[in-house]
Amino acid sequence: MGLLTAGALLLSACTGGAGGDGGGTSKADAPPVAKVSVEPGDGAKDISPRAPVKVSVAEGSLDEVTLTADGKAVAGKIAADKKTWAPDKVLEFGKSYTLGGSATGTDGKKVDIKGGFATQAAGKLMRATINPVDNATVGIAMPVKVEFDEAPQDRAAVEKALKVETSVPVEGAWAWLNPKEVHYRPKEFWPANTQVKVSADLFAVPYGKNVFGRASLSTKFTIGRAQIVEASVATKRMIVKRDGRELMNLPASLGDESKPDLRTANGIYMVSERNATERMVNEKYKYDVTKKWAVRIANSGEFIHENQDNAANLGKRNTSHGCINLSEADAKRYFDSSLIGDPVIISGSAGTKGAVSDTYDWRIDWPTWLSKSALK
Repeated sequence: MGLLTAGALLLSACTGGAGGDGGGTSKADAPPVAKVSVEPGDGAKDISPRAPVKVSVAEGSLDEVTLTADGKAVAGKIAADKKTWAPDKVLEFGKSYTLGGSATGTDGKKVDIKGGFATQAAGKLMRATINPVDNATVGIAMPVKVEFDEAPQDRAAVEKALKVETSVPVEGAWAWLNPKEVHYRPKEFWPANTQVKVSADLFAVPYGKNVFGRASLSTKFTIGRAQIVEASVATKRMIVKRDGRELMNLPASLGDESKPDLRTANGIYMVSERNATERMVNEKYKYDVTKKWAVRIANSGEFIHENQDNAANLGKRNTSHGCINLSEADAKRYFDSSLIGDPVIISGSAGTKGAVSDTYDWRIDWPTWLSKSALK
């Protein structure tokens, strides 16, 4: 038994020992098993700042990863499984980046992480703005608007960078209303009290013709109570409903139906401005007046406002130049109840307001709205 054991030991020594005639390699001399890969590859040039940057390891785990440019570290995180690392945000234009760090293989051996790449130089950077602004409380008809200094050529690239999150499920879509503006609205009015977060991740997005997004934008806002104005040319009344209940029923005078350019035409309007006083000028009809408690509902000149000079016609005759006239007391009461973004629905006119001149988002039917997306 002992000889067999000795023979087995001798055979083992002859076939697997370091420096033996079998030519084997000891663990100490074996290459590390950890395999590190870097994206983009070492030496890559003209990389988009939005290009994915990733360090990953197979048969091991990451110990530390650094990414620097101009001596400044770029913040990033190693994943919980220690298999990958990525920066926290997109990079910058026109920078040379250096990667460093180390990984440890399943064999306990460390490998260095080395590499570098350069991002492309900035072309023309285009500015954009977003509305509503942060922390606003708005009415249930308020659209989201992203507006550009110039018309981006690649609208699809823009839309892919836009995201809307809501506290309750809402069906909505983006639509290009002109070459420089893309709007988001729900299929129906926003549910009351909805919390909305909009992210426009536009930095370095290629708009076409060497033009890129200057900066990313975001906003958080709240949809207020569900208030709707219903004004009828036929009944000469303006009814204010809040959360499904009638809040006010006011005598009014709307536009003179006998003159097409003075009609308060049918359609869904939206409160876009509120001023305690408003100067109103019309050269054709030769008036220059200042009225109180003016709530703008269209950029073509229509307001809901006080007109004590027309008190005799309120609830009886439509004699305005397109505005909705109220008594001073009623105008003040309505003014105090209103929010930017409240819908105002006009009915009973011989004319219909088209998709022109102002925030006309709700005068576009839903199939047409969907057709205006660049991603359709």
